[in-house]
Amino acid sequence: MKNRYDSVAAGGMDVHYKFSNVTFRDGTGRIVAREKLDHRDRAASLARLRRWPAHVPIVMEASFGWGWLSDLMVEAGLDPHLSNCFKVERMRKARGWAKTNRKDAELLSLLPFEATDWWQVWPAPPKVRDHREWTRYRSDLVALQTATKNRIHAIFHRHGIFHDFSDLFGSGGRAFLAQLCRDGNGQLAGGALAALRGHVMLLDQIRKQLADVTRELRKQLQRTPLAQRLDTIPGIGLVVAHTLIAEIGVLDRFRDHRALASYALLAPHAADTGEPCKDRAPLGRHLGTRGNRTLKWAFIEAAHGAVRRGGKWRAMWDRHTNGGKSNRNRGYIKVARELVKVAFALWKNGTDFAATPPGRPGRHRPAGRRRRRDARSGTGQPSRPMVAAR
Repeated sequence: MKNRYDSVAAGGMDVHYKFSNVTFRDGTGRIVAREKLDHRDRAASLARLRRWPAHVPIVMEASFGWGWLSDLMVEAGLDPHLSNCFKVERMRKARGWAKTNRKDAELLSLLPFEATDWWQVWPAPPKVRDHREWTRYRSDLVALQTATKNRIHAIFHRHGIFHDFSDLFGSGGRAFLAQLCRDGNGQLAGGALAALRGHVMLLDQIRKQLADVTRELRKQLQRTPLAQRLDTIPGIGLVVAHTLIAEIGVLDRFRDHRALASYALLAPHAADTGEPCKDRAPLGRHLGTRGNRTLKWAFIEAAHGAVRRGGKWRAMWDRHTNGGKSNRNRGYIKVARELVKVAFALWKNGTDFAATPPGRPGRHRPAGRRRRRDARSGTGQPSRPMVAAR
């Protein structure tokens, strides 16, 4: 009896939470089999995957939850690949296909037959994904801590409670909060007092978890040479350095610092076609929305720290914000974009940060050497008009 997998050359998998739809094609691109893989029994799923032909490329979208399934496929001897969700969506719309689970699997199974790998994205290995779990967990706790503090400030605003602390959550401010939570000081009662007590208790728990995870990060994420190198950049500490390492993964997948900035959502995109429009003013430039938001957060945090350090970073921020009077967020984005360039150069060249970067080789001529008068200018044109030879 002929094995249904004998002629399989590629496959596509439309992944969902509890199941996946799979389409197999032969070397000519013809569909030879369709299957539905149940995810809820991992042992049964692994046994099912091992019946598939080994080393056959299986394409799935780089959407939420691909990691564990990709590891399972590697364990079964398969060759999983990730595709860019946005590009695949555009490809489906260009073909005029309806969006169904079956059609998505069929479209993904066509990608290995493309002439180039324009559709493919880098699959982070398990070690990098585990590194990201730690750093993203910490960043989530920081965001939750900020939201809880803002809710406490909102209670103060709603009920007219005033204080003279520069930091309400410092040592003196915490004593004030503790006293306020006990009896309300005659200013809070009922639901407001209960809400304040709950938020303060939640803040204490978040700060405890944040201290625990930071301690664990410092213990597990040793000061590697790359982390030490990034730590020399103003505004980038040890935790932010490890966040950058985890989110970037492999630097070689970015051709230059511009590609890294685009991935970090720090590269401006023009929303205009370039054609003048009499009905409206030209559209301004804006940051992209498809990329790594955690990486953007890390560089923005580093920009805040670099501006506080002063020097050329503060001067850059002042130049773009009129001394901090306007467009403050845009100023931090400008500094973060420059930090992307610095981090890329340090990572690629294996050097530490220097306030005054070394000059480029060949940029300055040695003393005593004069430029030839007939040399070409920087535009590629002769430095003097050409005349016919006699």
